[in-house]
Amino acid sequence: MASRNVGRRRADHRSNRRRKLEIPQGHGHGHGHGHGHGDHVVDTSVVNSDAIVARRVRIVVAAVLIPLLIAAVVGMIVMWPNGDVKVASYQTQTARGEVTAIKPCPGAKPQCDQATVKLTSGPDKGKVIPVEVPPANQTSIPVKVGQTIMLGVQDAPTVAGRYTYVDHDRTNSLLWLAGIFAVAVVALSRWRGFAALIALAVTAVMLTQFILPAILHGENALLVAVVGGTVIMAIALFLTHGINAESSIALSGTVAALGLTVVLGWFFTKFCQLSGLASEGASGAKSLVPDIDLTGLLVAGMVIGALGVLDDVTVTQAAAVWELSAANPTANRRELVAAGLRIGRTHVASVVNTLVLAYAGAALPVLLVFAIQDLPGRAVLSTESVAMEVVRGLVGSLGIIAAVPLTTALAAMAVADRSRELVAEPEHITN
Repeated sequence: MASRNVGRRRADHRSNRRRKLEIPQGHGHGHGHGHGHGDHVVDTSVVNSDAIVARRVRIVVAAVLIPLLIAAVVGMIVMWPNGDVKVASYQTQTARGEVTAIKPCPGAKPQCDQATVKLTSGPDKGKVIPVEVPPANQTSIPVKVGQTIMLGVQDAPTVAGRYTYVDHDRTNSLLWLAGIFAVAVVALSRWRGFAALIALAVTAVMLTQFILPAILHGENALLVAVVGGTVIMAIALFLTHGINAESSIALSGTVAALGLTVVLGWFFTKFCQLSGLASEGASGAKSLVPDIDLTGLLVAGMVIGALGVLDDVTVTQAAAVWELSAANPTANRRELVAAGLRIGRTHVASVVNTLVLAYAGAALPVLLVFAIQDLPGRAVLSTESVAMEVVRGLVGSLGIIAAVPLTTALAAMAVADRSRELVAEPEHITN
């Protein structure tokens, strides 16, 4: 059992004991020395430190990945928005307050309730004011005593007429959900989960401080999404999985699949004659930024939407090939690709369905309207609001499908048949 003997010697030679895979071993001779008996442990983390892997990954990283990352960082610096993107006429001051009492509105306002609100934020914090709220019989989520609500602040001569009801304040509920999510991630993945949470925070910062402001400043939306998405993926992958051969391969596969998603998204947006006006908020964005390219914004949304799933697929495929190579160092490139693709097919079958259902869920209200109208299926599909979601789902799925063979092939190229070099220099193994 040559592969097992080599795997055992390599595991004993290295002190790193992360991600170990137990492989039963019977009787047999290895390429190197001695016999094997019993159960032995193969340390998959040593694959990253193999000399043969390092050489191959250096070629990929130096020739492709490093120039792309440098270009993305330079592009981000050049397009980084300078100045404020806010429009003064659209700014609304807000406040929050706790409801202490509710009663019918006085006078000739039968369809109105008046809440007594103690302000907990805003320019008049601490004051108690009356605020008109929707009556309980006219809203699905009525305002109740003890709840906190959000208020809009207007210019008015009196405090009583300055505040208007906006919505329920859901901040505390969302913070509880976020806290449970963070605890669950850290409890399962420990330090790697903590790093993933930091990467999530970096993603939020990139979206709010670069991608959205740059688009509002008039930069090409698609270019901004590609540059920002590449930087986000590089930070997320290296921060979560470390700067090593495996994460470099996963990032290379992600960037390649992302490029294909951009090309397919742009082509089919033009081919299907989508204007982007059917997107939620597109009209408002056009009124605020008249020069914005809604078609490019539509494709940019496809790119951003596919990033998270591409990350999942490429990391899984790279990890699968690494595990297969550690378990059998004599496996050649074809064997690793075939085994990796078998894993990838199962993954893609579920992920693609998830992505399409996610886009269908986003368009569910529109689909309900069409169902009520009893329109023919062809007419429904031809409507831009539905066709747009179909293109999003299918283009994103094509990018995911392409990511599997791309990442698997790159990973197999990096770690295929490692035992040849190790057997050729047995003293390197045993010393």
